[in-house]
Amino acid sequence: MATKKLSPQEVADMYGVKTCTLARWRCKKVGPRYAKLGSRVMYDIEDLEDWFTSRCVHTRDSAPQLRKR
Repeated sequence: MATKKLSPQEVADMYGVKTCTLARWRCKKVGPRYAKLGSRVMYDIEDLEDWFTSRCVHTRDSAPQLRKR
């Protein structure tokens, strides 16, 4: 099943970053995975969610294995 694809502008609006930040990340080969169709850049919504989740920082209260007893 195909998943929804987003433009850089839609991703920027969704995550509160500028489109130039996304472009800089692409040039540096960092940031979320993307695909190019000709000159068009598209992001897969599932890749964005995976990328975002991988950046979660656990705190003492959010990670049970880190809690002091």
